[in-house]
Amino acid sequence: MEFNIAPPNDALRGPLQQKIDGKTKPLGALGRLEALALQIGLIQQTLTPELRQPHILVCAGDHGSLADPNGAGLSAFPQDVTWQMVENFLAGGAAINVFARANGIELVVADAGVAHDFGPRENLVDAKVSPHGTASYLEGPAMTAAQCETAMARGAQIVAGIHARGCNVIGFGEMGIGNTASASLITHFLAGIPLGDCVGRGTGLDDAGVSRKLTLLRQAAELYRGDHMPLSVLARFGGFEIAMLAGGMLAAAERKMLLLIDGFIVTSALLVVATLHPATLQYCAFSHRSQERGHRLQLEHLGTRPLLDMDLRLGEGTGAALAWPLVRAAAAFLDEMASFASAGVSESKKSTHAQTGS
Repeated sequence: MEFNIAPPNDALRGPLQQKIDGKTKPLGALGRLEALALQIGLIQQTLTPELRQPHILVCAGDHGSLADPNGAGLSAFPQDVTWQMVENFLAGGAAINVFARANGIELVVADAGVAHDFGPRENLVDAKVSPHGTASYLEGPAMTAAQCETAMARGAQIVAGIHARGCNVIGFGEMGIGNTASASLITHFLAGIPLGDCVGRGTGLDDAGVSRKLTLLRQAAELYRGDHMPLSVLARFGGFEIAMLAGGMLAAAERKMLLLIDGFIVTSALLVVATLHPATLQYCAFSHRSQERGHRLQLEHLGTRPLLDMDLRLGEGTGAALAWPLVRAAAAFLDEMASFASAGVSESKKSTHAQTGS
């Protein structure tokens, strides 16, 4: 798969900043919302950006490490919860359904490789790479190179279809019991972060459970003899849902969409993408900082700050849905807020970031 991802043209930065600075407010008074507005304007190459038909893509997949007899302890929940939660998504009862409805976001759920037969279902994209989920990375590669490429290609195809329907902003979420373990391994190898700092509680492990999880992941890491190239690491330790997210992100950035990045697992997919195509990061808005311990280190590695910090660790794209009103507000103030000139308001004579009283 080839993707052509170029950074946004920077020529409009000056005019955009001038427009932001000319709004009826002290310089810089809207803080990081101003940087977000500037980013959106640069992505869309316009002084009047428009966010159209927001979507969140939730990709679901099962991990062979959970079915492996040696994998007991990787998650506080059994593997069946993956398909049960997909059913919950389809019934409209999960947190992401509630938050998407509350914020006018369309939700797309894709079966990347859940070990369950859903049959033809309304509102479910059947993109299943394998009916059994991945193989166990505790014994060997989680997926073949061909399977990894297939998952990425299907994710790209889904996002291309969403974009073709008029969407220009997309959030990413996931569902897959055991996928914080995969994300920990991917983060360790691609970001160079000690594995012990990447491994957290996931779905709610206690201290003993975290210790057991770390022991298993260290054993898996020691078995790996491949190179540290992003697709090699993804195929060895990833899930079909993580690979599908990576492909979707690449397709979104290629189409100059705004990408809303969720938590720890979604950011592990972005680590793969950013290593392959660093310019993708310029199309990303980071929704929140997860309570999962490795997510803070991922964000530091990428040199970014999230919009929210609310101790979330649910996944599903919930952080992206909750951050959406801030993204919408950034575009709205750039489009709709009066300038000093249009409102007839006197500007501050100070050249620094002025503070005004009432």
